[in-house]
Formats: sequence, structure tokens, C-alpha cells
Amino acid sequence: MTGLPDHEARRLLRLVSGLDAAGVGLLEELDSEQEIRYQELVERRLAGEPLQYIEGTVQFGPVTVKVDPRALIPRPETELLWERAVQALEGAGSDTMIVDMCTGSGNLGLALRHAFPEATVFATDIDSGALTLAEENLAGKEVTILAGDLFAALPPRLQGSIDLLVVNPPYVSERADLPDEIDKHEPHQALYAGADGDEVLARLAAEAPGWVKPGGWLFVEIGEDQAERALELFHGFDCEVQPDLAGRPRILAGRREG
Repeated sequence: MTGLPDHEARRLLRLVSGLDAAGVGLLEELDSEQEIRYQELVERRLAGEPLQYIEGTVQFGPVTVKVDPRALIPRPETELLWERAVQALEGAGSDTMIVDMCTGSGNLGLALRHAFPEATVFATDIDSGALTLAEENLAGKEVTILAGDLFAALPPRLQGSIDLLVVNPPYVSERADLPDEIDKHEPHQALYAGADGDEVLARLAAEAPGWVKPGGWLFVEIGEDQAERALELFHGFDCEVQPDLAGRPRILAGRREG
């Protein structure tokens, strides 16, 4: 008995044995080195370290992304944001400009490059650790990685020319009581955004109309209690807040008017 849920224990067994799910189901015992490694991983998980960081990768849409404590773990809500952004921009060609802002691990930029191989894709972040991780994930993928605070990272020539802006910004209130697994292991700069959690959203809303082209799209992940505030902030776009798979309002989708 490990003290872990069975599905987590099986994932760790796959990691140390190199077997697939079927192989683990037939596994009778580990060798001595594997057993030591397995117990080390179990202890890390029991101490609260996220399973994704222990495994080192996650599947995000059509791509596999390296993950570690330098950036947030990509979540299903963000994958849904990617799916809806792809649907909105269907048919994009070589003149299409895409920006993944607050890129973190680079998961959105990588998946958008996969979906739109002819487009020009930029990925930005203010955090040097996250950018280093993004560089590792985006190496050889023809995505331009830029360091800077929101729109300050972008070259001025992009003003008014972005076809698709996707952002998974910090949006958690500093007063929020997050689970220890998140608060103690994932980067706070990518989570928290002031007393109400809307500081970064407000800054995005103020500047985005000057960067997204008329008819261009904006997709922003938000907290489930921020729908009304987000619609108020992003009045420069024709917006709606879309639900995630659990029915919670989590995705702001907007089209630039004009």
C-alpha cells in the first residue's frame, strides 16, 4: 500500500518501469533499483508535489509539453481555450499573426503553432524561469519568444495587426485560499493578481484594443467569479464568457469591433 490513489500509483509505476498501462497491469514486481526510485516518487507525491511535475510532461491538445515548477501546470480549461481559439481562427494562412501572452511553459504557443503551421506566432512572458522552460518546449518550432510585461514585450510594429491574442494571465485574488498543492508548488507570479485578482485583466483590457486588429480575436482565461468584471473591462471587444466542461464561466472570447 502506498497511500496514493490507485490511478496515481499506476502512473508512477509507468514512470519507473517504462511500461505502458497494459504492461503495468501485468507487472508482478519491480527490480531493486526501480523499487527505490518508485518509493522516492511516492514520497514526493505524498508530500504534496503535483503529479505532473513528478512525471515531467503533460499532454496538451496535440502536443506533449515539458512541465516543472518554473511555470504553471497546463489545465483542461486552458486546453479548451485553445480549442475554441482554433475554431475561431479556422483557415488562418501565412499572413496571420498570433500572440500567446503569459505563455508559461509555452503550451498554448506550441499547440497554436501545431494548429496553424503557416502563421507567425509570438510567445511572451515576464518571468525568466518560465521563458527558459518555454524555450525548451518551443525549440525548433519557429515561435518567436519575447521577454517583457504584457504588451511591452511586443515589437511596436504589431500594433493593430494581431489576428489572435490568447492569454492565460494571473487572475487569482491574493485573499484566495488555494490548495497547498497549488500554493506551495506552482509559481505565485503566474497565479496571483492583486487583492481582487483582476489587476492583470484590467491592464490587458486597457491595451488590447490597440494591438488586436479589427475583426481579430481575443481569448482570455478567467476565474469562475470574474465573468461580469471581465465583460465590463473588455468593452472594446464584442465579448462573451464561455463555460468550461464543468459549466463554469472560465473563457472570455472577444472579437475586436470594426
